[in-house]
Amino acid sequence: MLILSARILIKQFVLHGRADVLPAHRTALSGKHEGRRGGAASRKVWTRSFELCRTAHHSRTKEEPVARRPTPPGTPERTGLGHIADLVKAAIPPLHPAGLPFVAAPLALAVLGGRRRWLRRTGLTAAAACAAFFRHPNRVPPNRANIVVAPADGEIALVDSAVPPAELNLGDAALPRVSIFLSVLDVHVQRTPVAGTVRTIAYQRGQFRSADLPEASSVNERNSVVLETASGQLITVVQIAGLLARRIVCDVKVGDGLGIGETYGLIRFGSRVDTYFPAGTRLLVEPGQRTIGAETVLAELLT
Repeated sequence: MLILSARILIKQFVLHGRADVLPAHRTALSGKHEGRRGGAASRKVWTRSFELCRTAHHSRTKEEPVARRPTPPGTPERTGLGHIADLVKAAIPPLHPAGLPFVAAPLALAVLGGRRRWLRRTGLTAAAACAAFFRHPNRVPPNRANIVVAPADGEIALVDSAVPPAELNLGDAALPRVSIFLSVLDVHVQRTPVAGTVRTIAYQRGQFRSADLPEASSVNERNSVVLETASGQLITVVQIAGLLARRIVCDVKVGDGLGIGETYGLIRFGSRVDTYFPAGTRLLVEPGQRTIGAETVLAELLT
């Protein structure tokens, strides 16, 4: 009976990994056999059984894989402060280079403020606000063929058909269009909606009306980029200045080859981005939806 109880104990511990069953079994074994063969014999059997259990449990747990965050092959494991730094870096988006002067100036004001508490607070608050506006988070575009992703973060204001800007000389035919309004709180970098080659860039001076108005597409200051895909289809992206936006940044030139979701420009502060598609494109969004630049799918191109 003693050997049978020990075997049952080993099996239960190995299968379930329950260390809390050991004291109860130990008490039962000791109480049952101390009266017959003496406490020394019981303790000897118990000690042997426990060692077998511990060895079996350790060998089982060593073979089980441990869940970890996936990392590229060959990446050295980070521990301690390095691991904490990686977590902070992943949680806080980097700053777009165009925002460095807007962050550095109020920081300098805070440093020069000296003992003036209100001046330091004003400088730090302004620096934090500018850093948030010029944030440049990493994005992962969908791995699907013949799709057009959102060129910006924001809210879809219009899904309709309209004639592209006249300065592009794309004709008078109305094309499918999706307009995205960017509030001052949205990420303001623009990303390429498709992979392709830059065929045309056209800058047009204009007014600075509120970017959420329908007429902003035709009367406001804007910068247009025409991309040609590998299959020869043309996608037009138009950066439109808004009521507060007074500066459009475009970092590409004609002939550049761009991948889908690459950052190519920026608008300061509050703006709108229009995307024009080839005729027959299947649009997949509705007004009022929120978009994530480089990740939200706006449309599917005809093959």
